[in-house]
Amino acid sequence: MSNLIAETNFVNLFSEDHPFKFENGSALNSVTVAYQTFGKLNSEKSNVIMINHALTGNAHITGIITEKEIKNCRHEKHLANYNEMYEGKEGWWSPLIGPGKSIDTDKYFVICSNVLGSCYGTSGPTSINPNTGKKYNLKFPEVTVRDMINVQKGLIDYLGIKKIKLAIGGSLGGMQVLEWAIMYPNIIESIMPIGASVGHSAWAIGLNEASRNAIKNDPAWKNGNYIEQPELGFSLARKIAMLSYRSYESFMIKFGREKSNGTGLFDVENYLNYQGEKITKRFDANAYLYLSEAMDSHDVGIGRGGIEKALNSISCKTECVGISSDLLYPAEEQKEIVSRIPNATYSEINSIHGHDAFLIEFDQLDKIIRNFLV
Repeated sequence: MSNLIAETNFVNLFSEDHPFKFENGSALNSVTVAYQTFGKLNSEKSNVIMINHALTGNAHITGIITEKEIKNCRHEKHLANYNEMYEGKEGWWSPLIGPGKSIDTDKYFVICSNVLGSCYGTSGPTSINPNTGKKYNLKFPEVTVRDMINVQKGLIDYLGIKKIKLAIGGSLGGMQVLEWAIMYPNIIESIMPIGASVGHSAWAIGLNEASRNAIKNDPAWKNGNYIEQPELGFSLARKIAMLSYRSYESFMIKFGREKSNGTGLFDVENYLNYQGEKITKRFDANAYLYLSEAMDSHDVGIGRGGIEKALNSISCKTECVGISSDLLYPAEEQKEIVSRIPNATYSEINSIHGHDAFLIEFDQLDKIIRNFLV
C-alpha cells in the first residue's frame, strides 16, 4: 500500500471582471475547482502529468483517504460521502501513480481536477447559485468537454504551470485529453487517450439516453428539483451503464448463473443492485445528467472543419490505447483516431473486462505508460 495521502484542494477561479464563459455563451463570475496533486513541481514548472477522470470519477487518483481528508471535504456533500465510503483506501489509479511507478511522483508533478459539472467539489448543478441561495439544479449552464478543459486551463494558470508533459485519461477522460491537444497545442507535449471517442457514437448516445430516461421517469426526480435523490431511477441508470462497461465473457466468468447470499437472486442481480445503491450515495443524479450530455455532445470536429481536420492538427506525441473487448468505445475507434493523427502510435489492452479494463488491467497499462514516457 502507498504511503501517499490524498488531500483535496479547493480554489475559486475567474471573477466578475474576468468571468468564465461557457461554450454556449453563458457565464459565471466564479468557478470552484477541486483538485489533488502529488509530487513536486520543478523550477521550470514543466514536469506535469495531467490525469483526466471518467464520468463518475473524481480527483482521488492515488493516496489514502484519511480522517483529515474527510474533515477537509465536509462542506461538499457528495465528496464527503465518497470519502467516508472509501476511508483508508487508495485512489482509482493508485497502482500506476506513486514513487517508482509508471507515473512516478518522485519525478513528476501529478494533478487531477474534478471536472466542471460534477458534484465532487467543482462547480456544477449541486453548487449554490449566489443569486438565489439555492442549488442550481438544472439552471446550471450546459457543460461541454471543451468547457471542462477551459476550466482546467484556468487551474494550471493559477498554479503557474507552463507545460504539461503528458495528458492522460480513459473514457470521458480520454475525450478531455484529445481536447487538450487541440485547444492548447503549445502547452501539451504528449497525450494518451484510452478507450475514448472523438465524437460519441449512436450506440454510446443511445445507452446514455436510456440511463437519463431512467432518472427522469422517476417521480422523485421532480424535474431536477429533488431534495432526496431519485434513487430508483438513478440506480437503474447505473445498472444500464454497468452493463456497457463490461462484456459478456467478463460477466459469465465472474457471475455465471450462480445464486448466493440467501436472496434468491442471481449473483449478477446482487452485483447490479449493489452498484445501483452505491451510486445514489456517492454521486448526484443531476450531475450525472449533465456529464452524460456533455459526453454525447462531444465532437472534436465541430467548428474545426470536421473530425479528420481536427485530429490532423494534433502535433504532440500521441499514443492511443484501445481495449480488445470494449463494447462502448471499440478498439476500432481508437485505431481510426491513430490513423488521423500525424505520427501517432497505438497500443491495446488485451482483456475480457470490457471498457472498465483501464481501471483493472494495471500491469498492461503500466508497461504502456512506461514505454511511452521513455
